[in-house]
Amino acid sequence: MSSNIVSSSWEVIQGIFEESIPFNKSLDIKVSDLESGNPKLYVDMQEQFVGNFVRGNLHGGVIATLLDVIGGMIAFVDVVHRKNFNTFDEKIKQFSRMGTINIRIDYLRPGHGSQFTASGYVLRTGNSVAVTRMDLHNEENLLIAAGTGTYTVGLRSETLLSSQSNWIWGETEGWQKNWNYPN
Repeated sequence: MSSNIVSSSWEVIQGIFEESIPFNKSLDIKVSDLESGNPKLYVDMQEQFVGNFVRGNLHGGVIATLLDVIGGMIAFVDVVHRKNFNTFDEKIKQFSRMGTINIRIDYLRPGHGSQFTASGYVLRTGNSVAVTRMDLHNEENLLIAAGTGTYTVGLRSETLLSSQSNWIWGETEGWQKNWNYPN
């Protein structure tokens, strides 16, 4: 398979994380380094993200979301690389099998800053579960929070957790949930 096809499927998956997951889009999460196996998330501080109006720091829920999203993304990328999934369909099928089992977050200091970066790495991936370690830093590289996440990776099961027909491709909108699909 050519590098352009593999690369472009990573670009589409990046677009899915940024644009097709409504909650990620509402936070204006930006993704980088997805294909490399060391993805990072970036979010700029916004007025609606303030958790303590006196101190003006980032809300703990936004911190938890960023750590959960990067943890799942790291687990996803690790599985894709381990199983040598190259096609977009293989990657989307794997993505549909994933979900958060548990996350633990340690809030280490108030989330002061103008931009925050989430990163992490895989501690272990098995046939059913992946465990990741995640960090959130501000633009001064101060560690704001650290977490550990456990994610289903569904490598054993050949059945999808949800039918792919729940999702439709729109030429201008990208991947979107088909809300008219009967569950």
